[in-house]
Amino acid sequence: MSVHGIPWNPDEHVRFAAYLDELGQVADADEIELVGRVLTDPDQVMAQSAVLRHLDRRAAALYASPLYERWLPAMTRATADRPFLVQRLGEWSLFRAVTLELGWQPEALLASTNWLQLMVAAGTNTEAVGILAERGRTKRIRATARNGLNHPGES
Repeated sequence: MSVHGIPWNPDEHVRFAAYLDELGQVADADEIELVGRVLTDPDQVMAQSAVLRHLDRRAAALYASPLYERWLPAMTRATADRPFLVQRLGEWSLFRAVTLELGWQPEALLASTNWLQLMVAAGTNTEAVGILAERGRTKRIRATARNGLNHPGES
């Protein structure tokens, strides 16, 4: 038996691994459809976790490329009814803006999640790292940023 072309297994751990495998191999033209199919799994926590892992992997590979600008709107539409996934895509866009020094607002960075602040704190944008060294949400974020400022290139 299979569900949406992915072999069905009652164990969510097995399905999670199968989804990650399929998402890791999907052709660009089929990616949106597969994400939509994964998100129909009855175990929504597991399905969204698999898609989140995929979004992080794809965004990390694409953010510095012009391909990101085509990928983002399609993926945002595919996840539109999943607020956490949409938020993560928005944070990848902010990460992209900060990292590539496109326009960004310090308030948006300070309002972002610990996940994004930690990624930026370990980055190379000295303005953003300086802001996080002083005003990052957690001690870990502030320490990571301070370390990056004191030892550039070693983060």
